[in-house]
Amino acid sequence: MEMIFTPEFWSGLLAIIVIDLVLAGDNAIVIGMAARNLPAHQQKKAIFWGTVGAVVIRALATLAVVWLLKIPGLLLVGGLMLIWIAFKLLSEESDHESIKAGGSLWAAIRTIIVADAVMGLDNVIAVAGAAHGSFLLVVIGLLISVPIMVWGSTLVLKIMERYPVVIYFGAGVLAYTAGSMITHEKLISSFFDANPVFKWIVVAIIVIGVIVLGRMKNRQQKRMMEQPES
Repeated sequence: MEMIFTPEFWSGLLAIIVIDLVLAGDNAIVIGMAARNLPAHQQKKAIFWGTVGAVVIRALATLAVVWLLKIPGLLLVGGLMLIWIAFKLLSEESDHESIKAGGSLWAAIRTIIVADAVMGLDNVIAVAGAAHGSFLLVVIGLLISVPIMVWGSTLVLKIMERYPVVIYFGAGVLAYTAGSMITHEKLISSFFDANPVFKWIVVAIIVIGVIVLGRMKNRQQKRMMEQPES
């Protein structure tokens, strides 16, 4: 049985909660857009069954990634991917124009499941990395993400729009998780175990680099948008 009263467990759980908050917000938009053309009595069914299907696929994908990350080299690859995901969170706006409204109940359900499977890759990688091989943490993370995805994501989006610092905090947690994944990679972990100071230097560089570069990119995009068209 896994020890749940350890700092590693609770820090991992906190990271998963933050990851779910900053990455699950788009799901409300996906669900709403996919079901918007249905009659009112079918919208609830589409949302329920679409969410159930999306959660099942996400659970299986996360558990598979947790297992795959134990293969030498893949933890490093996952960490590098998560750095890009953290940077993208700060520097890119989500594009939902490609999400088509379903014309029938099953079409809407299928759209919700497929769109979540595609858009949920970042969440799967991040949660699997934060779990550090703990299937219990994965299950708890899923139990937390489901209500966020169904009921709370619209509120989370509004909070992030009003308080952008939340996004930077979330990106920082993602970057920290990426740094932790990289320094725990079996191929290079012996170096960091022997030199723990270097481990924290690498993690700090990744976190600071993602936030600073993401902020610079964000500002550059805003300046370009504010420039009058010639």
